[in-house]
Amino acid sequence: MNKRTGTVERNTFETQIKLHFAIDGSGESHLETGVPFLTHMLTLFTKHGLFSLDIEAHGDTDVDDHHTTEDIAICLGQAIRQALGDKKGINRYGYAVVPMDEALSEVAVDLSDRPYFVFHGNLPAQKVGTFDTELVTEFLDKLSIEARMNLHVTVRYGENTHHMIESIFKALGRALDAASVQNPRIQGVLSTKGTLG
Repeated sequence: MNKRTGTVERNTFETQIKLHFAIDGSGESHLETGVPFLTHMLTLFTKHGLFSLDIEAHGDTDVDDHHTTEDIAICLGQAIRQALGDKKGINRYGYAVVPMDEALSEVAVDLSDRPYFVFHGNLPAQKVGTFDTELVTEFLDKLSIEARMNLHVTVRYGENTHHMIESIFKALGRALDAASVQNPRIQGVLSTKGTLG
């Protein structure tokens, strides 16, 4: 099996990021994001998607977490796109519903080369710890653009904002894992057009 990995570096006046991603991983992560809540969510994403993820990020978190969160999403999306390569033989679609205590989220993914992000739900708290919860949709939107995937996220219900976001990231890992699996019955890309995009 070819190693499906992606490596991205991004250096701006706001952030410096090195990121390595492997689709066919073991669920292990080594993350230095400078944003503790994001580190927690990406650890869950990696574990439940059975990926491998290494991130070393330094950003202007003295301002807030926005630039670092956004730029990590950009880098992760680009690394996912690299790792998927020509997308031949993959399932393309993935779907997961994940509960976290009282919260339930569902995530649907289409690795279509046509980025589109849809979010339905309400996160009750504006912050979890020091993390601005509006950054969740910011992260997911940039991820979908750079990975060139359709990403639909629905938070069905919940009361605890931490639990709700956690269920999103776990479901995202599982849905992306399902979509990226190589299926020996699929010849070329899974499209009646013969191409994605």
